[in-house]
Amino acid sequence: MGIFLSKLFDALTSFQSSGYPTRVLMLGLDAAGKTTILYKVKLNENVLTIPTIGFNVETVTPIKGVSFTVWDVGGQEKIRALWRHYYSNTQGLLYIVDSADVTRVDEAKEELFGIINSPEMQGVPVVVVANKQDLPGALSTAKIADGLGLRELRDRKWYVQGACAVNGDGIYEAMHEMARLVKEFQNH
Repeated sequence: MGIFLSKLFDALTSFQSSGYPTRVLMLGLDAAGKTTILYKVKLNENVLTIPTIGFNVETVTPIKGVSFTVWDVGGQEKIRALWRHYYSNTQGLLYIVDSADVTRVDEAKEELFGIINSPEMQGVPVVVVANKQDLPGALSTAKIADGLGLRELRDRKWYVQGACAVNGDGIYEAMHEMARLVKEFQNH
């Protein structure tokens, strides 16, 4: 499975011992890199992707007692109205943002607040993955946090991680932080 996944799974082991899958919802605008991230974590490979119409779901169960079920739901505008059907029982939100697409930060913010303001998502921790940091003109994690209005949030824990899904930079750290925040959320 590779060194990348073993590190990820070791980190998750130290945070979750409940024995049942943690439900993590992965959302973001279309072309942000959600599916690329999902399969980088699952297979430690770059997978040629096409726009997701519907969803992908993968459960990562490295060893007994540690399991993340990740729901990767398409981000096209027509599909976003369906996101709410996936909120129930979500314990963590991975929100993926294309850091190099500065023209869509306001749209990403609007969609993020639509998600977290839903009653089913009350208090659910958010890890924003500021993807595509390797591209010219990519916004820093601080600018992503400001652009998405994360500093306004008072009802949940959040974290922003810079990443590059293609080479895996930052993905391990984002999952590690998601595991930590989910554990805090479950114990609260």
